[in-house]
Amino acid sequence: MYESGLLDEVVRFHGHMCPGLALGIRAAEVARNEVGVNSPENPVVAIVETDLCPADAIQYLMGCTFGRGNLVHLDHGKNAFTFVRLRDNHVIRVVARPDAFGPPDPEFSTLFEKVRSGQASAEERATFEELQRRRAQAILTASLDRLFRVEPAEAQVPRRPRTVRWVVCASCGEATLESHTEERDGRRCCRRCLGKLG
Repeated sequence: MYESGLLDEVVRFHGHMCPGLALGIRAAEVARNEVGVNSPENPVVAIVETDLCPADAIQYLMGCTFGRGNLVHLDHGKNAFTFVRLRDNHVIRVVARPDAFGPPDPEFSTLFEKVRSGQASAEERATFEELQRRRAQAILTASLDRLFRVEPAEAQVPRRPRTVRWVVCASCGEATLESHTEERDGRRCCRRCLGKLG
């Protein structure tokens, strides 16, 4: 587990402590034990299958970022995380167990909907925050085996474009990486204008 100072830094980076952040903290713990933290001597790529709270913990604790190209998001809607140690191609996939957040809790679900819709009273918000705190604490203290299935995996690490060449989209006029454009009817357009975002 991490020293409290580092946990405080992750919480500051994300903005608050919640069960999702706690889950990402623990997934990063597995990765740090298995493949190490990203560094010039130990290049690591993290592939996250969610764009929710756990991804922030993984980014912060593993030293992987979108800007450096070693944090990849695959929009699968799963709390699943693949880590690739590039020097020897050691790959693991860390998958949260279905009950990682604890047993179903009708009170939590009801309060979550009220808070999300802005209909919760101050007392209900306080109760929800306390339930969130308890769930996060349970995740932070649970055994890793109870939270995750860890398996060897294969990963195709998406390669970034070798050159960064910007072109202006003929439709919207915005500068776009050439690798993210296509030519259609003699005009080079971005994916957004071609309706190919995804």
